[in-house]
Amino acid sequence: MASISKQPRGRRTIQFVGADGRRRSIRLGKVSQRQAEAVKVKVEQLVAAAISGHAVDAETSRWVAGLDEVLADRLAAVGLIPQRENVTLGPFIDAYIESRHDTKESTTSLYRQTRRNLVEFFGANKQIRDITPGDADEWRLWMLEKGRVGGGPLGDNTVRRRCGRAKQFFNAALRKRLVTENPFADLKSAVQANAARFHFVTREESDKVMGTCPNAEWRLLFALSRYGGLRCPSEHLSLRWGDVDWEHGRMTVRSPKTERHVGGESRVVPLFPELRPHLEEVFDAAEAGTEFVITRYRSTNANLRTQFLRIVRRAGVQTWQKPFQNLRSTRETELAEEFPLHVVTAWLGNSQPVAAKHYLQVTDDHFSKAVQNPVQQAHASPRNDSQAASPGHEKTPVLQGCASECDDLLEGKAPRVGLEPTT
Repeated sequence: MASISKQPRGRRTIQFVGADGRRRSIRLGKVSQRQAEAVKVKVEQLVAAAISGHAVDAETSRWVAGLDEVLADRLAAVGLIPQRENVTLGPFIDAYIESRHDTKESTTSLYRQTRRNLVEFFGANKQIRDITPGDADEWRLWMLEKGRVGGGPLGDNTVRRRCGRAKQFFNAALRKRLVTENPFADLKSAVQANAARFHFVTREESDKVMGTCPNAEWRLLFALSRYGGLRCPSEHLSLRWGDVDWEHGRMTVRSPKTERHVGGESRVVPLFPELRPHLEEVFDAAEAGTEFVITRYRSTNANLRTQFLRIVRRAGVQTWQKPFQNLRSTRETELAEEFPLHVVTAWLGNSQPVAAKHYLQVTDDHFSKAVQNPVQQAHASPRNDSQAASPGHEKTPVLQGCASECDDLLEGKAPRVGLEPTT
């Protein structure tokens, strides 16, 4: 049990007997009796945990994590809690990135981009436990205005992705009990579809671009994206000649992006008629023993996007945003017109919700087919035709010999021959 002793000028001290049997004191300073009682309860729980060798309960653990520096240091001095580390933002994120041996180089690069934004806004020496949810909100708004290198604004989806990575960093800190809450937990991080960035690459545009490609490998790079639906460049560069099954008209596509998911390491894609000739052209020109299909552009310095945009402009075609993803999106939209969606997503390596949200497009051809549909035209009447006369407006025909004279009936007189017909 612990006790509270009152000192002159309203100062209070908590005294307790530790697990080693020694009497110790914790100076609280000038606090109220109620505040001292609250601390005393937590101290007793910490002492009981130390004596029994059990972990403290979750509520006490959260209380300890939220202590200010002064009281935390005094509890550490009497052996009730470990000495608190002064964890600053820059070194913490660096240590986290260094510890992630399971990530690819591209993912590490994305981590470092988020680190740059965090450090630029908060400072490398900012204590991570001092960052609040309000600070996180301000950081998000700052990225929308000045997050780009050089001070320009970042796109909404880019900001969402970086909020997700910041959330990931601080989840790790939370699990290590370095913070009491994740200040980035409430930030929106789900990427939204942006229909304004969709572009359907028509067959006519594709033919023009294909005719401007400088060599057979570039034509194949374009065909693999536009007609094979592969992710560029990761799936193009992973493709080997041993993955191509010429006899059965298919190829196995290895996917570095989804290989960590069960069954996502590879998929089988048909050798579509638009794709096969370009594969055959490169195969015929390849040297004996060549392993990879694409050999000329394997260097990490090969910026395929920049080169591709030059090819598009040279072809006289207006460039579009997200050049390679829109090629893949175009192919998925085409295939979805002809095959069941579950088949199409199996070929392209995404899920039906992802395909519907981020890939499938509404094209001009859809509108053209809708207005030219003969079934709809059969049910539609021309707007300038006069309305046909309704049967209700037609004059009722007179049936001779079957009706009596109206005047006689109205006057209540019976016909001359009576009601019954003449026999």
